[in-house]
Amino acid sequence: MKTKTIIAVTTAAVTLGGAAFAESHGGAMKIGITQNNVGVDSYQTTYEKAFIEAAEGNDMVETIVLDAGGDVARQIAQMEDLIQQDVDAIIIWPTNGEAVIPAVRKAHQAGIPVIVTNSNIAEQGFDFVKSFSGPDNITQGARSAEIMCDKFKEMGIEDEAQVVHITGQPGYTTAIERAKGFEDRLPEVCPNVTVVDTQPGDWNREKSQQVMEAFLVKYDDIDGVYAGDDNMGVGALNAAKAAGRDGIIFVGATNFAVGYEAMAAGDYWGSIYQSPVDDAKAALQTAVDVLSGEEVPFLNYFDTPKITQDNMGDFTKPVF
Repeated sequence: MKTKTIIAVTTAAVTLGGAAFAESHGGAMKIGITQNNVGVDSYQTTYEKAFIEAAEGNDMVETIVLDAGGDVARQIAQMEDLIQQDVDAIIIWPTNGEAVIPAVRKAHQAGIPVIVTNSNIAEQGFDFVKSFSGPDNITQGARSAEIMCDKFKEMGIEDEAQVVHITGQPGYTTAIERAKGFEDRLPEVCPNVTVVDTQPGDWNREKSQQVMEAFLVKYDDIDGVYAGDDNMGVGALNAAKAAGRDGIIFVGATNFAVGYEAMAAGDYWGSIYQSPVDDAKAALQTAVDVLSGEEVPFLNYFDTPKITQDNMGDFTKPVF
């Protein structure tokens, strides 16, 4: 079984590890990163900015920062380019958890440690990965189910509520895991709640609004919406508002600024708090630890707590 832990990120640790590497290898760590799709949402944009800032703040680290633009073939080509550049480590935010495995294997065979960030690759590729750094997406989905169930119980509709589910990009590990966490946990805590339909929103607010518009036409009774992130959740909320459908409980995962604002307005019930800054720093820290020869657990999770209208005052508004 692969081990896991919760990690905290400190600049001092990054600098110390980089210094140890430089002393033994005669130079700074050369770390390449290929990201999923920086332009698709503000989470990934903020992640990239935080990663670059963390790397620039450490003289012992040199980085090559690439973006696949959501294109699997482009990401595979970027992996091959990083291998040719003989980087010391590669960080990959996979566009597709299965399709990138051959490229990850190629890096492994070239002796380059691979760190997967944010969204893991499929299990059959685990042998080629040194460590995963990011959120526990299954736990996030499960916590979202608990948030929704608790609200239904408070409303007294836990024995009759009907829910629709908007997932992220098909084939994307985060989308698969958050959906699994929600779908496995909801029957455990609210066995009589029914998920009547599930459709992908592709992490896109406009597409999710269209998906919700179709749900509203198809189903006269919708009590709750679970979306794989707040960007999609707010898209669904916008559709419900336009249709004049009140009283629906909206729950997401990864609390965006728009989700936080909708919660403050009383329109959106809850989500999971996740920081792209922590995500980026954790990925860089993991790569530095690996190159410094430290024992690194395969699963390096950072905590992502529940946030609802009831406790949102304990959290700062997301910057993305």
